[in-house]
Amino acid sequence: MDDEPEFADFAAKRADALLRYAYVLTGNPHDAADLVQEALVRLRGSWARVRRKQDPESYVRTTMTRLHINTWRRRKREYLAWSPPERAEPEDPFGRADDFAEMWQQLALLPRRQRAVLVLRYYEERTDAEIAEMLGISQGTVRSQAFRALAKLRAAVSATTLSSILAREGDVQ
Repeated sequence: MDDEPEFADFAAKRADALLRYAYVLTGNPHDAADLVQEALVRLRGSWARVRRKQDPESYVRTTMTRLHINTWRRRKREYLAWSPPERAEPEDPFGRADDFAEMWQQLALLPRRQRAVLVLRYYEERTDAEIAEMLGISQGTVRSQAFRALAKLRAAVSATTLSSILAREGDVQ
């Protein structure tokens, strides 16, 4: 196959960014790795078409988002332990997860579509129209899902945790 080196080069260059995106979607490094792997497998099958017609990274991210939302249809949700109790805690490869522990926990409790909307809006900085197209929903549904998700997060995350996170980020003096 002529395009195999091109695909391998793309996958090697963008793997870290895709893994970070998947981690924000799933909140779990194990699920994030699975999500990236599945999306890259699907990209490989469509590589000849995708590389000619559109941005391959956009295709992979859209695939990852849709796979994440539809996961509940394929299998029951598994909650993996971060580490076995008899082992020492591994170093966090995604950095500073402890600072955001409560926020991550609450984000993980949101319904998949609400979480995906927040990730696409605030992490990916997508417009409502782009999010609606990616998820196959209307722009009004995007706005209502974001509103509901933010309301749940505001109610769940304590004010002290939120202010300490913002202070560490330099947003609050």
